[in-house]
Amino acid sequence: MKGYRSVVLATVAALLAGGAATYFSGSASAAAACAPAWSSTAVYVGGNTASQNGHNYSAKWWTQNESPATHSGQWDVWADNGACGGTTPPTTPPTTPPTTPPATTPPPTTPPPSNGTLPAHFLTGYWQNFDNGAAPLKLAAVPANYDLIAVAFADATATPGAVSFTLDPGLAGAVGGYTDAQFKADIATLHARGKKVIISVGGEKGTVSVANAAAATNFANSVYSLMTTYGFDGVDIDLENGLNATYMAQALRSLRAKAGSNLIITMAPQTIDMQSTGSSYFALALSIKDILTVVHTQFYNSGSMLGCDQNAAYSQGTVNFLTALACIQTQNGLRPDQVALGLPSSTRAAGGGYVAPSVVNNALDCLARGTNCGTFKPPATYPGIRGAMTWSINWDVANGNGFANTVKPHLATLP
Repeated sequence: MKGYRSVVLATVAALLAGGAATYFSGSASAAAACAPAWSSTAVYVGGNTASQNGHNYSAKWWTQNESPATHSGQWDVWADNGACGGTTPPTTPPTTPPTTPPATTPPPTTPPPSNGTLPAHFLTGYWQNFDNGAAPLKLAAVPANYDLIAVAFADATATPGAVSFTLDPGLAGAVGGYTDAQFKADIATLHARGKKVIISVGGEKGTVSVANAAAATNFANSVYSLMTTYGFDGVDIDLENGLNATYMAQALRSLRAKAGSNLIITMAPQTIDMQSTGSSYFALALSIKDILTVVHTQFYNSGSMLGCDQNAAYSQGTVNFLTALACIQTQNGLRPDQVALGLPSSTRAAGGGYVAPSVVNNALDCLARGTNCGTFKPPATYPGIRGAMTWSINWDVANGNGFANTVKPHLATLP
C-alpha cells in the first residue's frame, strides 16, 4: 500500500531541455510579420499568438504572465513559431478567452478553476479505506486541520479504465461497523464543515490503466458516477505503476466537462515522476494545467535526486531535498499554486524520507519567502506555493496528530 514502497531509485539525468531554437536565413523582411507583442497582464488560450524578442509564439493552453521567451518548449505553455520581422500589427492581445476555441485546437480551456472553498494554502491528507496498523477512522472522525481529504483508494474493475469504490470490510469491522449510507453521510458532514473530499485512484498496488480512448471514456464516466453517488468533489491521480499522459488527459477533460469548473483534480506522483518534463506525469500535469488543482509529489521513498539547479544530488529527508525538487516544478511550467509538498506523517508511514513537521514548515518558508532555507537557495520565491500533503491521516492520528497540528497553523502564516 502507499507509504510502504521501499525501493530506492537511482539519481536521474538532468532535466530535458525545451524545444531547440529555430533559426532562419535571409533578410528580416523575409520573416513572418510579428504578432501583437506579448503582454504580462493579458489572458491567452490555446491558439492565441504573441511576439517577444523578435519571435512569434502560440499558446497551447490558458496562460497569463508566463513569458514566451522563458516558457516555450515541448511541454511548456508556448510554442516557438520562429523569428518574425516587419511591422507589428497595431492590435492589442486578447484580454479574455474567446467563447469558443477554433475547432482545430485541443479541448476547450478555461481560467484556473475556483476549487470551491479550498484556502490559498491548504493541507491534504489521505484517509485509508483499509486497516494496516494505523488508527482506523470513520471519515467524519478526520481531524479538523485537514482541508482536503483524499479517500484511498478506488478499485479497478473488469472494464478497462473504469473504477469502483467499496468500503473495506476490515476497516468497517475495526471501527465498529460502517455502511455506505454512513460513509455518504460522513462526506456530507465534512462538506458542512467546509472540507472537500476526493476519491484517489491508484496507490502502490493499484492496477487502473487508461491506455486508449475507450478506457478514457470509461474512467471519466465511472469517476463521475462515484462523485454523484457519494458526493466526492473530484479525483486524485496516484497511479504508481505508470500512466498514459495522452489518454489520462483526455479522461480528465471529459470528467471536467461533466462535473463543471469546481472539479478538484490532484496528482500524487512519486519523486522520480516529476524530475523531467519528459516524464508521463509531468507531461500530464502540463497538458491539463488549465484545469489542474495541485500536484502534491511524494517527496519520500526515493533516495537521492537532482534538484532544479542540477548541481548536486540532494538526500531525501532534508529541507534541501524538498526545496530543490519542488522548484523543478515551479521552474518548468506549473504555477506555484499548483505545487505542494507531500510527506509521510510518521516514520511508520513510509520506508524513507520522513522529516519532522517543522522541516516541512521550513521548506514552505524557503519557497514562499526565501527564509529558513538550507544550503540550497531557490532561484526565486513562490508566495503562492499551495501547501502540503501527508500520507496518511490515519498514521498522523496514530502519531498524536503531530503533522497536521504543526503544518496546518503554519500554512496560515504564508503570504
